[in-house]
Amino acid sequence: MLDKLAFAGVRFSYGDQPILHDFDLRVGKGEFISLIGPSGIGKSTLFQLVAGLLQPQAGSITINGTLMENRLGMVGYMPQRDALLPWRTVVENAALPLEIKGVSKKEAQERVRGELPRYGLSEWADAYPTELSGGMRQRVSFLRALLSGTDIMLLDEPFSSLDGITRMEMQEWLMEMWQETGSTMLMITHDIDEAILLADRVIVLTGKPIEKPVELQVNMERPRTTGYRNRAEFLSLREEIWELLRQNVGKQSIGREV
Repeated sequence: MLDKLAFAGVRFSYGDQPILHDFDLRVGKGEFISLIGPSGIGKSTLFQLVAGLLQPQAGSITINGTLMENRLGMVGYMPQRDALLPWRTVVENAALPLEIKGVSKKEAQERVRGELPRYGLSEWADAYPTELSGGMRQRVSFLRALLSGTDIMLLDEPFSSLDGITRMEMQEWLMEMWQETGSTMLMITHDIDEAILLADRVIVLTGKPIEKPVELQVNMERPRTTGYRNRAEFLSLREEIWELLRQNVGKQSIGREV
């Protein structure tokens, strides 16, 4: 099967600080990948490389098997904070990527209104961001990213600012949206349970620089619910990931002391 996205031997540094060294990662079409690792290890740098905001200093990044040096606009991006424009309504915010592509304002907004029912936002079409709950704002952000026209989605800790109950609701909602759209999704998270619940594979990023990520398959059937957290295989995988992260944090601490 053709890789949707692939890193091959990628190296990247900020000055004399190496972030990636001969980094390899292959993502299949329609996969959901969770990326987890200690703060500051380079997760956001990975996303910037995928999005084309940064370029590898060695190695290659391919999309659909084709080397793409200019990747700007080829992936959808959902940031930690929704970044909705406060002076634009739900419809106007979600329609923004379509307008940027040259679609008329009327046509763009009609298309958005047609999408709102499955996002549970029909009654909020003309509301402003300040009138929305955190979960609603993130749904608008997701729709806006999806309307960029790409089937690769980057989710950078999308639910980190939400309360616990809303976060669990949004996790289940995101699983439904992923299955409906068939998009390829990569999500950064610091929440081990979230990483396992949503993903086909969890990629544990360790080391400075990141060289050989640990890939763990999540062998649990779908559709999943938050109740999966109590299953034996879930708990076993959680412990394995925590041990990998704990060992890595310990090594970094030793390195700083030296």
